[in-house]
Amino acid sequence: MNAFNKTLIALTLGLSAASVQAAGEAKNVIFFLGDGMGPVDVTASRIYKYGEAGVLNMEQLGRSARIKTYSNDAQTTDSAPSMAAYTTGVKMNNEVISMSANTSAYNGTTPYVNGADSTCPLTGNGTSVPTILEQAKAAGKAVGVVTTTRITHATPAATYAHICHRDGENDIAAQLVQNNGLSGNSAYNTALMGGVDVILGGGRRHFLPSTTSGSKRTDTKDLIAQMQANGYTYVADENGLKTVNTATTSKLLGLFTSSHMSWELDRNPANEPSLSEMTTTALNILTKNNKGFYLMVEGGRIDHALHDTNAKRALVDTIAMDDAVKAAIDLMQQKDPGLKNTLIVVTADHDHTMAFNGYGKRTGPTTGTEAGVLGVVKNVISGTPQAANDGNPYPVLVFGNGNTGAAPEAGGNTCAAGGGGTGTGSCASVRGVNRGGVTDAQVASDNYHQPVNVPFTGAGSETHGGGDVFLYAGGAGASSFKGTMVNTKVYQLIKTAFGF
Repeated sequence: MNAFNKTLIALTLGLSAASVQAAGEAKNVIFFLGDGMGPVDVTASRIYKYGEAGVLNMEQLGRSARIKTYSNDAQTTDSAPSMAAYTTGVKMNNEVISMSANTSAYNGTTPYVNGADSTCPLTGNGTSVPTILEQAKAAGKAVGVVTTTRITHATPAATYAHICHRDGENDIAAQLVQNNGLSGNSAYNTALMGGVDVILGGGRRHFLPSTTSGSKRTDTKDLIAQMQANGYTYVADENGLKTVNTATTSKLLGLFTSSHMSWELDRNPANEPSLSEMTTTALNILTKNNKGFYLMVEGGRIDHALHDTNAKRALVDTIAMDDAVKAAIDLMQQKDPGLKNTLIVVTADHDHTMAFNGYGKRTGPTTGTEAGVLGVVKNVISGTPQAANDGNPYPVLVFGNGNTGAAPEAGGNTCAAGGGGTGTGSCASVRGVNRGGVTDAQVASDNYHQPVNVPFTGAGSETHGGGDVFLYAGGAGASSFKGTMVNTKVYQLIKTAFGF
């Protein structure tokens, strides 16, 4: 039995021995957020990697719960208020980040944003509300944010920033930087005190001066240089991260790409670190604080693949996050045996519209010769592709809505005359209602886009889903995570576990 399994058994036994955990039991909290990682994505990822009877690392944590994700003004939330509900305990409106419930992202029907600059009024539109990261910092703990998206994107921003519209990413970046030379709504977030200790992800373009190629800023402030002046070690690639001496580094900024980091399927390991690498590097720095730490880790590009109705990239990124969960547990088991002082929470901010199709035969995991859950539905008796009323096979995974792809997209995919499809599916005859005679090879290829029911126009136009999501928890204080709860309750449980 390996150390990881022994740890999980110990966690489960410990949780069953006590129905209620004492307040303040957790000195450390690691919060994993799979953006868009709804129940279907979790199930499909499990089958993709381990087969129908397999178990993900996150599913082996001792407790689980079902989370309601609606926002203050919408049945189906976007990532800004859903993550902010976890970090602040407040329900807010869509697009709003860590502000009071009466904050609006719009002036009538016009968003409070111009490009990547915020136009949020300084007064009269709500107030900031404290985040769990800020409270951890005030308690003397080390804090960190790790993501595969831009560090200024909605999920990571909800831990450290306060703004009425999520797209004001230049202003969000400035809230991370002391002595940023800016004023008004772009000022440093003083609740961060000495600053977020570890910041790892993408999004350089919002930190570079406007005079630098690729910058999205509209001023000449070099926020990376300012953070270096503030004592941060700065790294920009995999090699830089590997050379960081975590024993002597207390402040680390890593911005590995101009925008979002690559999907795991496309990541060049020579250039970009994995989510597991970023997580363990952050933990090796944060665990040096004897008062404990708070770390948020986001698998953010799961969501982007689902918006693009590209199931394969979504599943591969989900597995990458699940691997990061295991890496965190393994490392913390060495530093905190049995996780007696460490709470680990894994959840999602919202669902998507992906669904399972038909009564397909069990496939086991996806391999080089078996498409598995990424293939077409097979008849349970014969094992041959199951046909719909039009006589054509259909994929196991489909979407409720999304882009139907009126023309071939990136990658040069083509469609054969008559709708049979010869490419990877990135065209109407394969990915739309008239999907043609798709095969396992087509459906399981990297760039295939699943069929959709309600057609939209534009890449990435698939919407979030309004369904509940799963939560898994293990370690100190985990026994309180059970049943069905609203997302704001998760904040309260983490706060209680911390003893705040």
